[in-house]
Amino acid sequence: MYNQGAPLNHSKVRVGLIGTGYAAKLRAEAILGSERATLVAVAGHRPENTAAFAQKYHSLAMNSWQELIGREDLDLVIICTVNQDHGIIAYNALTNRQHVVVEYPLAIDLDIAEQLIPLSKAQNKLLHVEHIELLGGWHQALKENLTQLGDLFYVRYSTVNPQHPAPRKWTYQPQLFGFPLIAALSRLNRLIDLFGSVLTVNCHQQYWQEEPDYYKTYFCTTQLRFTSGLLAEVVYGKGEALWVAERKFEVQGEKGGLILDGDTGRLIKGSQTDLVEVGTRRGLFTQDTNMVLDYLFYGTPLYITPEESLYTLKVAHAAQKAANTGLTIFLTDL
Repeated sequence: MYNQGAPLNHSKVRVGLIGTGYAAKLRAEAILGSERATLVAVAGHRPENTAAFAQKYHSLAMNSWQELIGREDLDLVIICTVNQDHGIIAYNALTNRQHVVVEYPLAIDLDIAEQLIPLSKAQNKLLHVEHIELLGGWHQALKENLTQLGDLFYVRYSTVNPQHPAPRKWTYQPQLFGFPLIAALSRLNRLIDLFGSVLTVNCHQQYWQEEPDYYKTYFCTTQLRFTSGLLAEVVYGKGEALWVAERKFEVQGEKGGLILDGDTGRLIKGSQTDLVEVGTRRGLFTQDTNMVLDYLFYGTPLYITPEESLYTLKVAHAAQKAANTGLTIFLTDL
């Protein structure tokens, strides 16, 4: 855990927000709903969107993230912009002695990500990578029921999202989004939080790309062999060539099985099948924001460390290397 640093000398955390999309909207709502924080300024990619967002959430519109970070009246910078910019923005905010919250991934570039943790410690500032998948109903249901399954040997985790047509968004632009399993880091992070360290990684992928800057479909299968011996298969896809939506988590153990499928869960032991309560995914950004404020005011530990997120990022980079080479990647080689 990081040292809290010098206590805040005012009653509210002064926040700068970078981004105007879905995650930024939820962050802004969480800040406005808190008595412990105030949204000072916002920066985005398009001036008209930034101005409208700032007006809606009663803050100042900045011309760029550089201008926002340069302000001297900010305690905390929350980064909700395109993945390509996460690392450089976090680096500059920490250098300017601001606390940093960044939506995963910490950075697309592993070398930059590895610089940020020692920098935050040297500056005695918080660096928090959001991983709300660990707070949601699915994850809590898994943690509560896995011990009933005995020795675990196989997991399959699938999220497939058909889109007709594929949207022309930055999330379909490889340069801005990054390697999809780095961008969708929560898929791997959920598994690592539950099952520990990874020994080997295999990955196979396919893009449907009709123009240089955008792809219309992405699909991949990744296999993780954990040091415990557990084998996990991760299926991730989105776009126009896909037709069957799926959000499913299957666990096989020597004494039973557990299946989470959408908003329903089933625990299977012998001839008995019991329903498993799966909680909501609502309000998680607000929960994460409040936990950050608890840390800043009281030093309350957060639910994940940046080192843990960085480890998952290394596993995702191993998956990228496996996809590009067709080889099995050993985590000990990284």
